[in-house]
Amino acid sequence: MAGVEAVWEALGKVTDPEYPLSIVDMGMVYEARVEGDRAHVDITFTSIGCPAIDMICSDVREAVLAVSGISNVELEIVWSPPWSKDRISDRGRRVLRMYGVVN
Repeated sequence: MAGVEAVWEALGKVTDPEYPLSIVDMGMVYEARVEGDRAHVDITFTSIGCPAIDMICSDVREAVLAVSGISNVELEIVWSPPWSKDRISDRGRRVLRMYGVVN
């Protein structure tokens, strides 16, 4: 049986196409849980008009389905609370600072 830790690890390998950073470090994953062979992931995006929504959702499904024991992925796009730069991890801030994106 797959554990939620393995799902989080897989999500940590999904990168935001705009920045060299995982969606986990960007703070875009709100929750991940596993029930049997089913993973449920709540994600958000940096804006409602994000042009990469479909691509990121596809990447998330692919990454989570690669986790041993997971055969189904349910994604829920969550807009509340809205994403803000406050959700970026410390590691994410260091990387984005290197690229001049955040202070």
